Amino acid sequence: MIPGAVLGWDMGAALALAQALGINTLIAAELLPEIEAVMVRKLNEQIGDGHG
Repeated sequence: MIPGAVLGWDMGAALALAQALGINTLIAAELLPEIEAVMVRKLNEQIGDGHG
């Protein structure tokens, strides 16, 4: 944990949510890391710019 920064998602929870929504978990497991990386980068940019 780093104060003032986002490190990532709880992938177990994300995959459980995908399963609950009826999304193929193999596809979700393949796509979520890429989505997570973009989300983390953008959120940390916003936090760094003082918009967070």
